[in-house]
Amino acid sequence: MPRETNAAKRARAIEFCERLDAMYGPVECFLDHGSPFRLVISVLLSAQTTDAQVNKVTPELFGRWPTPADLATATPGEVAEVIRSLGFYKSKARHAVEAARMIVSEYGGEVPHTMEELTRLPGVGRKTANIVLNVSFGIVEGIAVDTHVNRIAHRLALSPKTHEREPLKTEQDLLKILPREYWRDVNHQWIRFGREVCGAKAPKCGECPMVDICPSAGR
Repeated sequence: MPRETNAAKRARAIEFCERLDAMYGPVECFLDHGSPFRLVISVLLSAQTTDAQVNKVTPELFGRWPTPADLATATPGEVAEVIRSLGFYKSKARHAVEAARMIVSEYGGEVPHTMEELTRLPGVGRKTANIVLNVSFGIVEGIAVDTHVNRIAHRLALSPKTHEREPLKTEQDLLKILPREYWRDVNHQWIRFGREVCGAKAPKCGECPMVDICPSAGR
């Protein structure tokens, strides 16, 4: 079987994005937040945890420590008790406090606006930084590749199988294929589609509106 051209992959990726945009339009962030700081912490807490679970603990978390200056005064132990229901809560509590302290000490209490500065914060990787830049500041530097985006990218054969367990490489594959104007909406639209149609264990291929362009349909 001949190797698929990049042009064919690009056409499929664009068609997928166009159809999703027609289906959903702009999709709001799934994490409850009211400021860039709260979004940083919420995304940090969401690693290997559902957004719904994070949204259950953040009202108390931000009720007690609403600003970076407030959270910077907390101890990791105090925060851990509040977010105890989340996976890896101890390390997340430590990172949340350390990130708040760095925001206060190095950035004057304001969340920084660049990828380089955001990824210096403890517990903040490229995925988190992409979401914060996009949602809070309208800056699109890349695509936040979470489990849904990663899964869909590979089912659509937009990234090689060797990158399936490496989200950062999957992101680079998507950035090469998709024109920049599509990057902004990928994360939230693809997450919604992954939750509603293209699930990890039981994808609804029989009712999927993308079946005609999906190389993995029915597998």
